Amino acid sequence: MKPLMIQGTSSGAGKTTLVAALCRIFSDKGYRVAPFKSQNMSNFSYIAPEFEISRAQAIQAIGARCEITPDLNPILLKPIGSYNSIVYLNGKRYKKMHAKEYYEKFVNSKGIDIATKSLKTLQKNYDLVILEGAGSPAEINLQKFDIANMRIAHNANSSVLLVSDIDRGGSFAGLVGTMALIEKKYQKLVKGFVFNKFRGDLDVLKPGFQKLKSITKIPVVGTIPLMTFNLPEEDSLNTAPKDFKWTKKNISKIDDELTKLAKTIKSSIDLESVERMLK
Repeated sequence: MKPLMIQGTSSGAGKTTLVAALCRIFSDKGYRVAPFKSQNMSNFSYIAPEFEISRAQAIQAIGARCEITPDLNPILLKPIGSYNSIVYLNGKRYKKMHAKEYYEKFVNSKGIDIATKSLKTLQKNYDLVILEGAGSPAEINLQKFDIANMRIAHNANSSVLLVSDIDRGGSFAGLVGTMALIEKKYQKLVKGFVFNKFRGDLDVLKPGFQKLKSITKIPVVGTIPLMTFNLPEEDSLNTAPKDFKWTKKNISKIDDELTKLAKTIKSSIDLESVERMLK
Protein backbone atom coordinates (compact mmCIF):
# COMPACT_ATOMS: atom_id res chain seq x y z
CA MET A 1 0.00 0.00 0.00
CA LYS A 2 1.07 3.57 -0.60
CA PRO A 3 1.67 5.63 2.54
CA LEU A 4 -0.90 8.20 3.63
CA MET A 5 0.17 11.58 4.97
CA ILE A 6 -1.91 13.98 7.05
CA GLN A 7 -0.87 17.62 6.70
CA GLY A 8 -2.55 20.74 8.02
CA THR A 9 -3.15 24.33 7.03
CA SER A 10 -1.78 25.34 10.44
CA SER A 11 -0.51 24.01 13.73
CA GLY A 12 -3.35 22.66 15.83
CA ALA A 13 -5.46 21.67 12.85
CA GLY A 14 -5.91 18.15 14.21
CA LYS A 15 -3.21 16.20 12.39
CA THR A 16 -2.05 14.22 15.41
CA THR A 17 -5.48 13.01 16.51
CA LEU A 18 -6.52 12.19 12.95
CA VAL A 19 -3.39 10.07 12.45
CA ALA A 20 -4.05 8.27 15.75
CA ALA A 21 -7.64 7.56 14.75
CA LEU A 22 -6.72 6.38 11.25
CA CYS A 23 -4.08 4.10 12.74
CA ARG A 24 -6.78 2.47 14.84
CA ILE A 25 -9.28 2.33 11.96
CA PHE A 26 -6.85 0.56 9.62
CA SER A 27 -5.58 -1.68 12.40
CA ASP A 28 -9.18 -2.75 13.00
CA LYS A 29 -9.39 -3.61 9.30
CA GLY A 30 -6.53 -6.06 9.71
CA TYR A 31 -3.59 -4.04 8.39
CA ARG A 32 -0.21 -3.84 10.10
CA VAL A 33 -0.02 -0.08 10.64
CA ALA A 34 2.61 2.31 11.98
CA PRO A 35 2.61 6.10 12.46
CA PHE A 36 5.53 8.30 11.45
CA LYS A 37 6.58 11.90 11.97
CA SER A 38 10.02 12.73 10.63
CA GLN A 39 10.54 15.76 12.83
CA ASN A 40 8.60 16.83 15.90
CA MET A 41 9.17 19.84 18.14
CA SER A 42 7.83 18.98 21.55
CA ASN A 43 8.70 18.89 25.22
CA PHE A 44 6.12 16.13 25.70
CA SER A 45 8.05 12.91 25.25
CA TYR A 46 7.80 9.18 25.68
CA ILE A 47 10.86 8.00 27.58
CA ALA A 48 11.80 4.36 27.21
CA PRO A 49 14.82 2.77 28.88
CA GLU A 50 16.95 3.15 25.75
CA PHE A 51 15.36 5.97 23.73
CA GLU A 52 13.08 9.00 23.76
CA ILE A 53 10.56 10.12 21.13
CA SER A 54 7.58 12.44 21.01
CA ARG A 55 4.65 11.43 23.17
CA ALA A 56 2.30 12.01 20.24
CA GLN A 57 3.88 9.25 18.16
CA ALA A 58 3.78 6.87 21.13
CA ILE A 59 0.03 7.49 21.46
CA GLN A 60 -0.42 6.97 17.72
CA ALA A 61 1.47 3.69 18.06
CA ILE A 62 -1.05 2.58 20.67
CA GLY A 63 -3.73 3.43 18.12
CA ALA A 64 -1.90 1.36 15.51
CA ARG A 65 -1.21 -1.46 17.99
CA CYS A 66 2.42 -1.41 16.87
CA GLU A 67 5.70 -1.44 18.74
CA ILE A 68 6.93 1.95 19.96
CA THR A 69 10.36 2.47 18.38
CA PRO A 70 12.63 5.43 17.53
CA ASP A 71 11.76 5.03 13.84
CA LEU A 72 8.30 6.47 14.54
CA ASN A 73 9.89 9.87 15.30
CA PRO A 74 13.55 9.89 14.23
CA ILE A 75 14.09 13.60 14.93
CA LEU A 76 12.82 15.19 18.14
CA LEU A 77 13.49 18.84 18.97
CA LYS A 78 13.03 19.87 22.59
CA PRO A 79 12.98 23.69 22.67
CA ILE A 80 14.90 25.38 25.49
CA GLY A 81 14.47 29.03 24.50
CA SER A 82 16.42 31.69 22.58
CA TYR A 83 15.90 29.73 19.33
CA ASN A 84 17.81 26.75 20.73
CA SER A 85 16.66 23.14 21.00
CA ILE A 86 18.06 19.88 22.28
CA VAL A 87 18.07 17.60 19.24
CA TYR A 88 17.38 13.87 19.60
CA LEU A 89 18.23 11.56 16.71
CA ASN A 90 16.85 8.04 16.59
CA GLY A 91 15.79 8.41 20.19
CA LYS A 92 19.20 9.50 21.50
CA ARG A 93 20.31 12.96 22.59
CA TYR A 94 22.51 14.44 19.86
CA LYS A 95 23.33 18.01 20.84
CA LYS A 96 22.00 21.51 21.42
CA MET A 97 21.47 23.40 18.21
CA HIS A 98 20.44 26.94 17.32
CA ALA A 99 17.66 27.22 14.75
CA LYS A 100 20.04 28.78 12.21
CA GLU A 101 22.48 25.88 12.50
CA TYR A 102 19.68 23.33 12.41
CA TYR A 103 18.15 24.73 9.23
CA GLU A 104 21.29 25.66 7.35
CA LYS A 105 23.66 22.82 8.29
CA PHE A 106 21.55 19.87 9.38
CA VAL A 107 18.11 19.34 7.83
CA ASN A 108 19.08 19.00 4.18
CA SER A 109 21.94 16.61 4.85
CA LYS A 110 21.88 14.46 7.96
CA GLY A 111 18.28 15.29 8.82
CA ILE A 112 16.61 14.14 5.63
CA ASP A 113 18.84 11.04 5.49
CA ILE A 114 17.85 9.97 9.01
CA ALA A 115 14.15 10.59 8.36
CA THR A 116 14.20 8.71 5.06
CA LYS A 117 15.99 5.72 6.56
CA SER A 118 13.44 5.39 9.38
CA LEU A 119 10.51 5.71 6.99
CA LYS A 120 11.94 3.01 4.71
CA THR A 121 12.36 0.71 7.71
CA LEU A 122 8.71 1.18 8.66
CA GLN A 123 7.53 0.66 5.09
CA LYS A 124 9.48 -2.60 4.97
CA ASN A 125 7.94 -3.89 8.20
CA TYR A 126 4.32 -2.67 7.94
CA ASP A 127 1.49 -2.80 5.43
CA LEU A 128 0.65 0.87 5.87
CA VAL A 129 2.53 3.86 7.27
CA ILE A 130 0.48 6.92 8.17
CA LEU A 131 2.65 10.02 8.21
CA GLU A 132 2.03 13.23 10.11
CA GLY A 133 3.22 16.57 8.83
CA ALA A 134 4.33 19.50 10.99
CA GLY A 135 2.75 22.94 11.10
CA SER A 136 1.88 23.92 7.54
CA PRO A 137 3.55 22.99 4.22
CA ALA A 138 2.94 26.55 3.00
CA GLU A 139 5.49 28.35 5.19
CA ILE A 140 7.23 29.80 2.15
CA ASN A 141 10.13 31.21 4.16
CA LEU A 142 11.02 27.70 5.37
CA GLN A 143 10.04 25.44 2.48
CA LYS A 144 13.61 24.71 1.40
CA PHE A 145 14.33 23.45 4.93
CA ASP A 146 11.06 21.55 5.42
CA ILE A 147 11.65 17.82 5.86
CA ALA A 148 8.36 17.17 7.66
CA ASN A 149 5.77 17.84 4.97
CA MET A 150 5.70 17.74 1.17
CA ARG A 151 9.29 16.72 0.63
CA ILE A 152 8.93 13.58 2.71
CA ALA A 153 5.53 12.87 1.12
CA HIS A 154 7.06 13.19 -2.36
CA ASN A 155 9.99 10.94 -1.50
CA ALA A 156 7.60 8.30 -0.13
CA ASN A 157 5.11 8.65 -3.02
CA SER A 158 2.47 9.30 -0.39
CA SER A 159 -1.06 10.57 -0.89
CA VAL A 160 -1.82 13.62 1.25
CA LEU A 161 -4.94 14.66 3.12
CA LEU A 162 -4.94 18.35 4.02
CA VAL A 163 -6.75 19.19 7.27
CA SER A 164 -8.14 22.52 8.40
CA ASP A 165 -9.57 23.61 11.75
CA ILE A 166 -12.90 25.16 10.79
CA ASP A 167 -13.63 26.23 14.37
CA ARG A 168 -10.91 28.87 14.02
CA GLY A 169 -12.50 30.28 10.88
CA GLY A 170 -10.91 30.92 7.50
CA SER A 171 -10.76 27.27 6.51
CA PHE A 172 -11.68 27.72 2.86
CA ALA A 173 -9.10 30.48 2.44
CA GLY A 174 -6.55 28.37 4.32
CA LEU A 175 -7.04 25.38 2.03
CA VAL A 176 -6.99 27.40 -1.20
CA GLY A 177 -4.04 29.47 0.01
CA THR A 178 -2.06 26.42 1.04
CA MET A 179 -2.56 24.82 -2.36
CA ALA A 180 -1.49 28.05 -4.06
CA LEU A 181 1.71 28.33 -2.04
CA ILE A 182 3.06 24.80 -2.28
CA GLU A 183 5.17 23.85 -5.28
CA LYS A 184 3.32 22.51 -8.31
CA LYS A 185 5.12 19.16 -8.15
CA TYR A 186 3.65 18.73 -4.67
CA GLN A 187 0.12 19.93 -5.42
CA LYS A 188 -0.70 16.68 -7.21
CA LEU A 189 0.00 14.72 -4.01
CA VAL A 190 -2.99 16.29 -2.24
CA LYS A 191 -5.94 13.98 -2.83
CA GLY A 192 -8.51 15.30 -0.38
CA PHE A 193 -9.47 17.92 2.18
CA VAL A 194 -10.76 17.35 5.71
CA PHE A 195 -12.59 19.92 7.79
CA ASN A 196 -12.02 19.39 11.50
CA LYS A 197 -13.81 20.65 14.64
CA PHE A 198 -17.07 21.48 12.87
CA ARG A 199 -20.19 22.44 14.78
CA GLY A 200 -23.36 23.41 13.02
CA ASP A 201 -25.53 22.33 10.11
CA LEU A 202 -23.52 20.35 7.57
CA ASP A 203 -26.03 21.20 4.82
CA VAL A 204 -25.10 24.86 5.22
CA LEU A 205 -21.43 23.97 4.75
CA LYS A 206 -21.78 21.69 1.72
CA PRO A 207 -22.22 24.39 -0.97
CA GLY A 208 -18.76 25.60 0.02
CA PHE A 209 -17.38 22.14 -0.77
CA GLN A 210 -18.58 22.45 -4.36
CA LYS A 211 -17.00 25.88 -4.77
CA LEU A 212 -13.79 24.64 -3.17
CA LYS A 213 -13.58 21.70 -5.59
CA SER A 214 -14.24 23.97 -8.57
CA ILE A 215 -11.26 26.09 -7.53
CA THR A 216 -8.80 23.37 -6.51
CA LYS A 217 -10.13 20.22 -8.27
CA ILE A 218 -9.77 18.44 -4.92
CA PRO A 219 -12.73 16.89 -3.07
CA VAL A 220 -13.65 17.16 0.59
CA VAL A 221 -13.45 13.63 2.00
CA GLY A 222 -14.47 14.33 5.57
CA THR A 223 -16.01 16.72 8.07
CA ILE A 224 -15.11 15.82 11.63
CA PRO A 225 -17.30 17.24 14.42
CA LEU A 226 -15.91 19.21 17.33
CA MET A 227 -15.57 16.66 20.10
CA THR A 228 -14.03 16.14 23.48
CA PHE A 229 -11.72 13.27 24.30
CA ASN A 230 -9.45 12.39 27.18
CA LEU A 231 -5.97 11.94 25.75
CA PRO A 232 -2.71 13.40 27.09
CA GLU A 233 -2.57 16.98 25.86
CA GLU A 234 -0.67 18.05 22.80
CA ASP A 235 2.36 20.28 23.04
CA SER A 236 1.53 23.93 22.40
CA LEU A 237 2.60 27.43 23.32
CA ASN A 238 -0.20 27.59 25.87
CA THR A 239 0.37 24.22 27.54
CA ALA A 240 3.03 23.37 30.08
CA PRO A 241 4.40 19.83 29.98
CA LYS A 242 2.76 17.56 32.53
CA ASP A 243 4.11 14.28 33.74
CA PHE A 244 2.36 11.23 32.36
CA LYS A 245 3.02 7.76 33.70
CA TRP A 246 2.92 4.97 31.13
CA THR A 247 1.25 2.47 33.42
CA LYS A 248 -0.94 -0.36 32.16
CA LYS A 249 -3.97 1.46 33.57
CA ASN A 250 -3.18 4.72 31.77
CA ILE A 251 -2.35 2.93 28.50
CA SER A 252 -5.68 1.11 28.76
CA LYS A 253 -7.44 4.46 29.16
CA ILE A 254 -5.67 5.80 26.06
CA ASP A 255 -6.66 2.68 24.15
CA ASP A 256 -10.32 3.15 25.10
CA GLU A 257 -10.27 6.82 24.08
CA LEU A 258 -8.67 5.96 20.73
CA THR A 259 -11.40 3.41 20.06
CA LYS A 260 -14.06 6.08 20.71
CA LEU A 261 -12.19 8.63 18.62
CA ALA A 262 -11.80 6.19 15.73
CA LYS A 263 -15.51 5.38 15.80
CA THR A 264 -16.44 9.05 15.44
CA ILE A 265 -13.90 9.75 12.70
CA LYS A 266 -14.79 6.59 10.81
CA SER A 267 -18.35 7.90 10.51
CA SER A 268 -17.11 11.37 9.51
CA ILE A 269 -14.82 10.59 6.57
CA ASP A 270 -15.24 8.83 3.25
CA LEU A 271 -13.11 5.82 4.10
CA GLU A 272 -13.58 4.23 0.67
CA SER A 273 -12.08 7.30 -0.98
CA VAL A 274 -9.16 7.24 1.44
CA GLU A 275 -8.52 3.55 0.72
CA ARG A 276 -8.47 4.23 -3.02
CA MET A 277 -5.69 6.76 -2.40
CA LEU A 278 -3.54 3.98 -1.00
CA LYS A 279 -3.63 1.77 -4.10
